Amino acid sequence: MTSRFKQRVKIVEALYTADLCETAADAHGETPFINDVLKGINAHMDAIDSVISAHLERWTLRRLSYVDRAIMRLCVYEMRYTDTPAEIAIDEALNLTKLLTDEGDHKAVAFNNSVLDKIRKSFAKE
Repeated sequence: MTSRFKQRVKIVEALYTADLCETAADAHGETPFINDVLKGINAHMDAIDSVISAHLERWTLRRLSYVDRAIMRLCVYEMRYTDTPAEIAIDEALNLTKLLTDEGDHKAVAFNNSVLDKIRKSFAKE
């Protein structure tokens, strides 16, 4: 795992914990990248959740697993609010999905890829 990938894992863990506890995500003095991303996600959470919700078909945001919700939030944040190319953000999100939520049948990866690709396409049209 690359250093940046490991940092993304920590971001997903912080988002997961915050979601469970219904608080804002905090990395407790981790790297500047982690702290900046978590601050950004916290600041834009409503907009991020709105984008995800708008691209879910027959699903709601609350129906997603906590981990998949965290992965999507991170990916949407990176696509919308950072210089990370959308393809890289999605690839990282899919690697996180493989590591953290996929059960070997690739259903979680396929679902997340479908939603995130729809979001990428909608951002490209803007």
